[in-house]
Amino acid sequence: MARRRKRKSRRRLEGRRILECVPQYSIESGAEKPVTAARNFIHSEGIAPPALLLVKRNEHTTDRYFWAEKGLFGAQYVEENHFLFPSLRLLMGEDEEVAGLSSVTR
Repeated sequence: MARRRKRKSRRRLEGRRILECVPQYSIESGAEKPVTAARNFIHSEGIAPPALLLVKRNEHTTDRYFWAEKGLFGAQYVEENHFLFPSLRLLMGEDEEVAGLSSVTR
């Protein structure tokens, strides 16, 4: 029997596309838990939101976190609920304006 592919959520795909425009930082968690390593990195480097943190837990696993004005969130949650974050709304507005201009100039 053939396996059916899982349907990809349009909202999550749009959120992933928006997160690609945000600055990304890759770090290793070391002996700390991934969330603690991300928080320590944010405070030590003085990173301003919005930012995406890729925390390498071990050679196989990387955790993704989104640093927003409201705090630190899992990237998957932000992909699905990107419209709740004001800093991403600005990016969405710019993308829509660019998309609108490109369709008008054709």
